[in-house]
Amino acid sequence: MATPKKIRLNRAEKNLQLMFADGDYTLSAEYLRVYSPSAEVRGHGAGEGVLVSGKQGVGIERVEAAGRYALKIVFDDGHDSGLYTWDYLQELAQNREANWQNYLDRLQRAGKGRDPDEGVVHIIG
Repeated sequence: MATPKKIRLNRAEKNLQLMFADGDYTLSAEYLRVYSPSAEVRGHGAGEGVLVSGKQGVGIERVEAAGRYALKIVFDDGHDSGLYTWDYLQELAQNREANWQNYLDRLQRAGKGRDPDEGVVHIIG
């Protein structure tokens, strides 16, 4: 198990900074939110899980230790289920670029976007 040496929540920058033995990583709240380990996002079976869109401005309210093996991340959109194990966080950190590109490709194929207001019709009058 890869236990981080240091974890720092940066609310202003909306990211989580992690220091593992193999390096330091900064993961955005949006990235962590769309790759949540919750059943709501990952699904209950094999496959890519649920595509979460419109989370560009999401932030992290707080992080809580879950035993000695994981974090519970509470996002400001109300999402707070799923535990981010140390191994999963390290996997997300090490594969961030490929995961992020995969996410962007999935959004494009689905005709969705990162902006939460993209699908909303605004009436100005």
